[in-house]
Amino acid sequence: MSIFDNPHFDAHETVNFVHDAPTGLRAIIAIHDTRLGPAAGGCRFWDYESEDAAIADVLRLSHGMTCKNAVAGLDLGGGKSVIIGDPRAIKTPALMRAFGRAVERLGGAYTTAEDVGVDVQDMEHVRETTRHVAGLARGAHASGDPSPTTAKGIFDGMSRAVAQRFKRDGITGMRVAVQGLGHVGWHLCTHLHGAGARLIVSDIDAARVERAVMEFGATACPPKDILTVEADVFAPCALGAVLNARSIPALRVAIVAGAANNQLEDFADADRLHARGILYVPDFAINAGGIISVSGEIAGVDNVEWIAERMRQLDENIAEILAEAEAERVSPHHIAMRFAERRLDAAGR
Repeated sequence: MSIFDNPHFDAHETVNFVHDAPTGLRAIIAIHDTRLGPAAGGCRFWDYESEDAAIADVLRLSHGMTCKNAVAGLDLGGGKSVIIGDPRAIKTPALMRAFGRAVERLGGAYTTAEDVGVDVQDMEHVRETTRHVAGLARGAHASGDPSPTTAKGIFDGMSRAVAQRFKRDGITGMRVAVQGLGHVGWHLCTHLHGAGARLIVSDIDAARVERAVMEFGATACPPKDILTVEADVFAPCALGAVLNARSIPALRVAIVAGAANNQLEDFADADRLHARGILYVPDFAINAGGIISVSGEIAGVDNVEWIAERMRQLDENIAEILAEAEAERVSPHHIAMRFAERRLDAAGR
């Protein structure tokens, strides 16, 4: 299939295929839209089942970053990158440096940062060969791991959804099913536990689940059952496309609000959720805390209040999206897309 005929292409500006034979690097860097500014988005390192799967993922993720940056009020375009392979088997400092050289060749059109399979130390290696990287642990304006800020945004957005759906303040006593206990999922559990939520957790890493049971008093759930467990809120914090025509009919929750990117397999899934009376907080709105965290680093700003103000604005934007959706009796997904498109159209090309 031609890249231009791919159903996820959606008028991307640039798609770059990267290969470095000495390190084994195979990567794709996609830049979707730069009307708001240079593209920014994380690098995902994943053992894809096929090259087509990697292409579909990077295109979907890049488009998602365009919407995310627009809704978050950032002067950044949408971009994303993926490295193909098992990070536990092939990831090396040399490979990450090779990836950095590929980013540098784009001349600032794209800035990379952490995503699934990539951590702060990896970004330090990338920094050795490119200036266009964020989420660093040290250096001028370093913002570090963006996961805690992402998790805080998820918690705030979830709290907004709980207030609207259940007409109550606070999340105390609410049953929250968390799928995925990676960096963001774990920090989210910390917030939820501190607020008095009752946690149901699932992860492919049994040790993480056991730790959550011990530290948070969580109930363990097998990964295959987390989509059908009865709870008030489902928080997908692993990979995307978990909400689809097959899984949505089996959900037993009132709210979906989580950290995973591209939770919908298809945009029509937003309407499927709405038809079932499930309040869906659009992923590209609620999980924007991470890119807000690194945006200060990209802009050369290390003012904590600068980040805090943008997090407050994100919270207000989510509240507005949920309120408009309720008033118009449509899925919040459509309102969030309209929100993003208004800002993009105003920016011009």
